[in-house]
Amino acid sequence: MKVNKDANGYTFAFSIILVIVVGVILSSLSIGLGPLKKANVEVKKKMNILSALGVESTRKDGSDKYEQFVNDSYVISHNGVLQENLPEEKQAFSLDVQKQFRDKTIKLEDRLYPIFEAEKEGEILYVLPVVGKGLWGPIWGFIALADDFETIVGTSFDHKGETPGLGAEISQSFFENRYNGEKIANNGSFTEIKVVQNGSGFEDQKVDGITGGTITSKGVEKMVNETMEVYYKYFSKNK
Repeated sequence: MKVNKDANGYTFAFSIILVIVVGVILSSLSIGLGPLKKANVEVKKKMNILSALGVESTRKDGSDKYEQFVNDSYVISHNGVLQENLPEEKQAFSLDVQKQFRDKTIKLEDRLYPIFEAEKEGEILYVLPVVGKGLWGPIWGFIALADDFETIVGTSFDHKGETPGLGAEISQSFFENRYNGEKIANNGSFTEIKVVQNGSGFEDQKVDGITGGTITSKGVEKMVNETMEVYYKYFSKNK
C-alpha cells in the first residue's frame, strides 16, 4: 500500500515519531553526561573556595589544589552548634546552600551552614559560603576569615543575572577586595559591615558599593551580614 506523504495523518505521525526519537536521544545524552556535569559543578565549587583563599586554580588543577589547601570541613546549625552524623547530602561539601536558600519549606532556624577549614602559608583560614538575593536573581559567594575568627582576608562573589557593568560587578576583584581587612566583630560582639554609596567605604565596618548597582550592593550587604552573624555564633563559642 502506497503511503500518501501529503496527508495530514502522515505529517502528524512523522512529527510524533521525530519528537520521540529526539527525546530519547536527548534523554540518553543527559543521563550519559550526568557524571561529567556533576564533576564540573564540584570542581567549580572548589575553585570558588580557593578563590576566597586567594589561590588561583583551573578546572584541571582545581581538585588537586583543593585537597592541598582545604584540610577539614564541617557543618553548624543556625544557632552555631556543630552538627554530627549528618547524611551525605547534608555534609559540608555536598550541602547545596543555594537550594536550601530557595526552598521556602525550610525554616530559617533549620538551615545548615558549612565551614571549610584551610591552611595557607602556615595560617589556618575558614572559608564560609554565603547566599542571598540581588536585583534580578540569586547572588552567592565564599568569605575567608583569619584565625582570629573576625577578620575577612578574602572573598569570592558571583551572581546569576545581575546587570552587566552595574550589579554584575560584585564578582570583580576590585569590589571583592574591598572586604579584605574588615571585621565581623568588635569587642567580642558581632558587628555588621555596611555597603555605602557615599564614598565613605574607607571607614571601619564600611565598604564602597557599586556605582549604579545599589540594589545588588545592598543585597551583598544583607547576604554577608545575615550569614556571618550565624557563623560568629559558632566561632565566639570556640575561640
